[in-house]
Amino acid sequence: MQFSYSNPTNIFFGQGQIAAINTVIPTDSKVLVVYGGGSIKKNGVYNQVAKALEGYQWQEFSGVEPNPTVETLNKAVEIVKAEGITYLLAVGGGSVIDGTKYIAAASLYDGDGWDIMTGDYKVTDAIPLGAILTLPATGSESNKGAVVTKKATQHKSGFLSPFVQPKFAVLDPDAMKTLPERQQLNGLVDAWVHVCEQYITKPAGGMVQDGFAEALLKNLIQLGNDFANRDSDAWRANLMWSANQALNGLIGCGVPQDWATHMIGHELTALYDVDHARSLAIIQPSLLRNQIEVKRAKLEQMGINVFGLTKSADLAERTIDAIEGFYHGLNVPTQLTEHNGDKSEAISAIITQLEQHGLVSLGENQAITLDETKKILANAVS
Repeated sequence: MQFSYSNPTNIFFGQGQIAAINTVIPTDSKVLVVYGGGSIKKNGVYNQVAKALEGYQWQEFSGVEPNPTVETLNKAVEIVKAEGITYLLAVGGGSVIDGTKYIAAASLYDGDGWDIMTGDYKVTDAIPLGAILTLPATGSESNKGAVVTKKATQHKSGFLSPFVQPKFAVLDPDAMKTLPERQQLNGLVDAWVHVCEQYITKPAGGMVQDGFAEALLKNLIQLGNDFANRDSDAWRANLMWSANQALNGLIGCGVPQDWATHMIGHELTALYDVDHARSLAIIQPSLLRNQIEVKRAKLEQMGINVFGLTKSADLAERTIDAIEGFYHGLNVPTQLTEHNGDKSEAISAIITQLEQHGLVSLGENQAITLDETKKILANAVS
């Protein structure tokens, strides 16, 4: 194993922790509070933020979409530049936090902010930001990654930069109390696939990473089985912390990572407006079946250590069935139906997008070519 790991985000976990933000945001800051559709004004989070920011110069920017678009975010960039904003506070789920990371980087760049997403501009600085998490799923509150969509071209892309790593993150499980059931399910699925992308690859001798990944997967199974008790403090807290740990960088240290499910899933979201987590559930089982031989050893390990399956010649196949069964148990579909049209036309549209975006060889072995992706989609599109 060869890796360098640092996670400098200061985590404030637990009930009532929003009040702590005035201990970490410099008092002379000009703060822009970034949020989504306004649910934070209904669940009490907005009022807690306003109280914690008493004495600060601050203003707000709302309307960040569930899949944040550069078109919307650039409006916030204009505000940051015009008003001399010196600190950003993201209040929401992964989409709001991802969008705020883009704002943080684009606000210190004179060119087209989309250059950040295409790699034409490498981020060298960013406005400092903090996050108040309301929807656990992506782990964006304590990592350096962000995904943004360009609506004009239906291009969903990501970037990584240590400059946009949140300085702090508040994880108060009470902020989840008013979340719709669909968003809670999405959070479970998103966290699950994040772990899988770093775990179901090939053996690398990462005992800590494998063991931690398996513990997180078992947690998520238990939370899924106990979904009827999602209104309990313990359920909310354990999902919030599990989702954070799934993608804070630790379980991916020094081991192979896949992310092909995400790359293909992003196109389902961009083209057919499929919820991000649900795009992953649609793609993953088919992708695993397509790549079963190169992933067989880790699938067998997962079957035994996570699902408690017995050894057999078809253990890897049964493990994939169990993964699909996990989704079905949550009433999350594993087939694309949102395209509402011809199956071959949908597959062609997705392949065209992937090719245009340069995503022609995916996976930990870069072995998922466009031809293989067509086979994956043939089984994932109904």
